Amino acid sequence: MNKPYRHADLLVQIKAMLDEDPENKENYGASRVYLRLSQTAYNYTGSYSTVYRVMKANNMLHKPKKNPNSLTKEDAEAQKSENLIKQDFSADIPNTKWLTDITEVPTADGKLYVSPVLDCFDGQIVGLAVDNSMKKELCINAFEQACRRHSAKGMIIHSDRGSQYTSRKFRETLREYGASQSMSGTGRCYDNARMESFFATLKKEKLYKIKTELLPMETVKSIIFRWIFAYYNRKRVYTGNEGGYPPCVKRQMYYASRQAAKESDAGLSLQGRRHKTVRKS
Repeated sequence: MNKPYRHADLLVQIKAMLDEDPENKENYGASRVYLRLSQTAYNYTGSYSTVYRVMKANNMLHKPKKNPNSLTKEDAEAQKSENLIKQDFSADIPNTKWLTDITEVPTADGKLYVSPVLDCFDGQIVGLAVDNSMKKELCINAFEQACRRHSAKGMIIHSDRGSQYTSRKFRETLREYGASQSMSGTGRCYDNARMESFFATLKKEKLYKIKTELLPMETVKSIIFRWIFAYYNRKRVYTGNEGGYPPCVKRQMYYASRQAAKESDAGLSLQGRRHKTVRKS
C-alpha cells in the first residue's frame, strides 16, 4: 500500500492557485506561488523551500527565457536631462515617480510599438499607447493618458535618451503637467532597469508564447491591453510589492489606509472639541 503524499494538501493549494487564471499556470515560479499562498485567500504558513520542492517534484517549474533588447535610439545633438532617480525605483506615494520606454512586437502586418508608463509606487502600468509608429506622439499619448487617468501632476518621469523623449513637443507636454524629466546615462540600460524588467515580463509571460508574428496587428493590440489592464495590474502576484499584492490591490490598500487615518484624525479632533466644551460648561 502506497503512503499518502506528505505535502498533498499543499499540492492541492498550489494547483488551485495556478488555476485561478490561465496566465498563472504558464508563468508563476516558486517565489510568486509562495507569495500568493501567503496571502489571505490561502493563509499558507509554511516555508518557501517547501513550496519550491513540491513544485520541482511535480514538474511545475519553468525555465526562464531570454530578455528582450532595448529599442530607442539617442539623438546625439539634442539637449539631455540629468538622471534624477539614480536607479532608485522605489516610491512611497502614487504618481510621484514614473518610468517609460518603447518596445517593439512583430505582427503579421508589421512591427507594433508599445509605450507604457509604470508607477514606481506599486509597479502599475498607469498609461499605455500602442501604434505602428514609434514617433514622439506615441510617448506623448502614453504620458497624457496616465496623467488624465490618475489626475496626476508634478511627477518625475524617467526614460532613456531616445529622440522621442528629447523632442521639444514631449518636453512641452511635460511642462504642461509640471513634470520633471529624468534620463538614463548613455548606453546605461540599468538606469531604467525596472522598465526593462516589465518588458521582459510582458514578452516572456505572454507574447513569446503566442507567435505574434502570425497574428493581425489589431489582435496583438487587444491581447496586450487585456494582459496589462485585466491581468498584470489587477491579478498577477507582484514580487516587488510587500506581500506580493498586485499593483491595483496595493494602491487600493494605500488609499483605504489613508482614508481610515483621516477619519480617525477627524474623530479625535471632534472628541477634543467636545471635551473642551464640557470643561467650559
